Amino acid sequence: MEHTQYPCHVEPTISNEQFIPEHIFIYLETGFLTVYDGEKTYNIEAGEYGFISRNHLARYKKGGANGKAFKSVSIYISQEFLRSFSKEYGYEAETNECFGCDAIIKLEPHPLLDSYVKSMQPYLSLTGVERDHFMLLKTKEIVLILLKTTPNLKNVLLDFSDPGKIDLENFMNRNFRFNVSLKHFSYLAGRSLTVFKDDFKKTFGTSPGRWLVDKRLTEAHFMLAHLGQHPSEVYLEVGFEDLSHFSYVFKKKYGISPSHLKKSLA
Repeated sequence: MEHTQYPCHVEPTISNEQFIPEHIFIYLETGFLTVYDGEKTYNIEAGEYGFISRNHLARYKKGGANGKAFKSVSIYISQEFLRSFSKEYGYEAETNECFGCDAIIKLEPHPLLDSYVKSMQPYLSLTGVERDHFMLLKTKEIVLILLKTTPNLKNVLLDFSDPGKIDLENFMNRNFRFNVSLKHFSYLAGRSLTVFKDDFKKTFGTSPGRWLVDKRLTEAHFMLAHLGQHPSEVYLEVGFEDLSHFSYVFKKKYGISPSHLKKSLA
């Protein structure tokens, strides 16, 4: 069954999931959403529509604004669903060239989108199989609306190809801050995990795991020593998910903990 979610988040946070495996349609009712994909920062504000395209690395912050909590409608559109949709309705991509190639595509306001979001409300309280059946229909509806209102999205929605092989050194140096698995790194670099590890050793002279830790620690040291940032901010920014582990490996490399380094420079 198609995986469809309608989350309403009320606390600002940074996403733990930094790899986007499926397309997402989003309407932001209240609050703010800021997404960083390693190259660009995208901002979605209350009342705006967006399309988040799959196979991107991204971190996001979300929260309330103007006295109102964060509230959104998000439709996850899987490849499995889109393959069935393509067969049922006869839509196909005309080219594998991406539409803008951006992680986030702002959607222009349209009466069809407005009507769709309003029509979602009665279905949000449903549960179980009944909810699944209605959500399947509503997912078909939003895809049809997107194809009608933003025709160029057809080549994004219906492109089922995997990422091609790209320059590994440039890719890793741009994206080492994202806390994702080697499996996802290898997939986005257009390689199997085995080939990725072999190519990585040839390119960097070490294993991916060792290189990532060292690269992130080097970046963290610069941010602490020269930018005046705090350990509690830095460890997430450079790709660690646990502050205590970050502090441990930092001290092992530099002989001083991040907090003590910060104090010594104060």
